[in-house]
Amino acid sequence: MKVDVLLGLQWGDEGKGKIVDVLTPQYDLIARFQGGPNAGHTLEFDGQKYVLNTIPSGIFNKNTLNLIGNGVVIDPIILKRELENLKKSGFDPLAEGKLVIARRAHLILPTHQLLDAASESKMGAGKIGSTLKGIGPTYMDKTGRNGIRVGDTTLPDFEERYQKLVEKHKSILSHYGEIPNFDEREQAFFEAIEYLKAIPHVDSDQLVNNYLKDGKTVLAEGAQGTLLDIDFGSYPFVTSSNTTTAGACTGLGVAPKNIGQVIGIFKAYCTRVGGGPFPTELENETGEKLRQIGHEFGATTGRSRRTGWIDLPALRYAIQLNGVTELVMTKADVLSGFEEVNVCTHYIHNGEKIDYMPYDINTLKPEPVYETLKGWNEDITGITSVGQIPTALKEYIQYLEKQLGVKIKYLSVGPDRMQTLILD
Repeated sequence: MKVDVLLGLQWGDEGKGKIVDVLTPQYDLIARFQGGPNAGHTLEFDGQKYVLNTIPSGIFNKNTLNLIGNGVVIDPIILKRELENLKKSGFDPLAEGKLVIARRAHLILPTHQLLDAASESKMGAGKIGSTLKGIGPTYMDKTGRNGIRVGDTTLPDFEERYQKLVEKHKSILSHYGEIPNFDEREQAFFEAIEYLKAIPHVDSDQLVNNYLKDGKTVLAEGAQGTLLDIDFGSYPFVTSSNTTTAGACTGLGVAPKNIGQVIGIFKAYCTRVGGGPFPTELENETGEKLRQIGHEFGATTGRSRRTGWIDLPALRYAIQLNGVTELVMTKADVLSGFEEVNVCTHYIHNGEKIDYMPYDINTLKPEPVYETLKGWNEDITGITSVGQIPTALKEYIQYLEKQLGVKIKYLSVGPDRMQTLILD
């Protein structure tokens, strides 16, 4: 068996949580491989809405185990709150034995969040648009070999390790001014650590590879999107982890040869949260219309998302980086009512017409080249079969498949898990 990977191909918010939830019955294990509580994976079913930040989106299937992998950074306070909220809603992953956590996953400390806020506030107009969850500083400590991991919480010198790292953080924070009081959050942190100990700790590489040896199915779940990848995204306006297929290898302990299908998700248009380049952004009435119809506000932060037409050079780039084998298009229903739909097919960049995302689109901003397609007016949120798809939408799908060279297998026509069509 091989590990299938599901990830976003744009700037995040593509609808990964919903699609993982839809696909979960096909898998024995769902494994988050990177990111942290800056993720906001929204799932809707049976008239209820759930937002997951750290917990994998397969958690609602009684027959599937869920793993928080070693590439994830974990805020114990947020994870504790997530689990308690699920319990209030009638789901108890711990009692049901459906959640395990990698020993090698790094912990977000209260002072990581203080560092995040202090750094962002000093950047002024050049702000990255951080969620201020402490993600970046935690990954910095990880690569700087100072981090604290989940497995450390069971060691006799855990508190000593914690204090040593906090003192380092306080020394850095002193250069920004007065250090905010974090006693209350520190107390909550240690209470959450005790809660964390109740979750089975595992060696994620052993767990995943043993599943494969036993012929069981595994789906790796990504967070954020390819264009936010630390190496290949729109740097420096990126996240702090590898959001591509390669990140699934390092974030779970899987050899590249053991990667199977790569399922890439994209919206029928584009959105972005925070700062950074956005070639097809619509800062007009059309952009606002997309925002309102699509409810484009962050599941974690509530921030308004920037909106724009679909960007094929960026999608081609993401498909190439990830080795995508099949596509999922979400939010096609949002485009219902648009008489015309624009598609960015190329950029004019540095005087040249190109069909890929170049190195620097921050300083030398590309000019999008559009092709206009016919829109559709039909409400598609209630359709249940491929035969009900409007002709103009079918043509849009066929056009995108031809341009991208990969088949669109799933079409999402609404937020509920039932509003998903299999095209192929």
